[in-house]
Amino acid sequence: MFENIEFANPEFFWLLLLLPLALLWYFFKRKNEMASLRISSIKGFTVKSWASKLKPVLFALRLLALAAIITALARPQTEDISTRTKTTKGIDIVMSIDVSSSMLARDLKPNRLSALKEVAAKFIEGRPNDRIGLVAYAAESYTKTPITSDKAIVLNALDEITYGVLEDGTAIGMGLATSVNRLKESKAISKVIILLTDGVNNSGFIEPRTAADLAVGFGIKTYTIGLGTNGNALSPIAYNPDGSYRYGMRQVEIDEELLKEIAEVTGGKYFRATDNESLEEIYDEINKLEKTEIEEFKYYKYEEKFRPLIFLAGILLLLEWGLRNSIFKSFI
Repeated sequence: MFENIEFANPEFFWLLLLLPLALLWYFFKRKNEMASLRISSIKGFTVKSWASKLKPVLFALRLLALAAIITALARPQTEDISTRTKTTKGIDIVMSIDVSSSMLARDLKPNRLSALKEVAAKFIEGRPNDRIGLVAYAAESYTKTPITSDKAIVLNALDEITYGVLEDGTAIGMGLATSVNRLKESKAISKVIILLTDGVNNSGFIEPRTAADLAVGFGIKTYTIGLGTNGNALSPIAYNPDGSYRYGMRQVEIDEELLKEIAEVTGGKYFRATDNESLEEIYDEINKLEKTEIEEFKYYKYEEKFRPLIFLAGILLLLEWGLRNSIFKSFI
């Protein structure tokens, strides 16, 4: 019901100090104007006492009118703010995801690939002003979706990523090179690859260091993530007769030195995720490191509210004038 009202010229409220001074003036003036007459009896006089007692109402109306005028001078107004944002420094990001059989290991819950997809989805949703693409790789690589600002497309493509589409293996160089190819024509201020793997490079015809040099040549920063617990992990080791996976303990092997080198030469950073929580923390940190600059414009629309106060003051003064020249005329 009540609007948030602000005052453009609140300094005019200092004039309200005149009201108690006016009250004091009226009190002493009225006292001095009252003459006294001593008589033995007022019998036979007709006195309209109610009108004389209500005479101060005239002065009260004048004070209220003055208070309304002072408040109007302070310019009460309501403020309507509309905000528009403009991306001044956008970032193009390609997420390069290992989809080899070892990504089905259960050291992360429910497995590495599912845990990654859940965390990556949150990361994508948290980058509304950036373009994002997806690359999947195992023994070879392919572009799941090119860089796009349509997050619904990216999230749907991420959900569709699964093991078995590609020949098994880990071609880190291929995954990185395909990602570079997606970003090399980008006009974005910042170009970033987030490359995740849980193994060592054992497939593909492009060396990871060669792919890293390509990234440097195109000004692409690469963050690398080694995924997997320390020691052994419950991983697929064979197929059961019904086609399901048979799981057994396998040693976790991640070429951390290679991943650190790729990150260092491209200006990125290497991370190691050993559980669901650390994986989520890594993506949170990357999210903080790669900030998109947003320019915000605010538009202010003011609606003046002083007119009703002026109207009120006019009515009060008119009422005071009318009473003074009618009911109270004989007492002035």
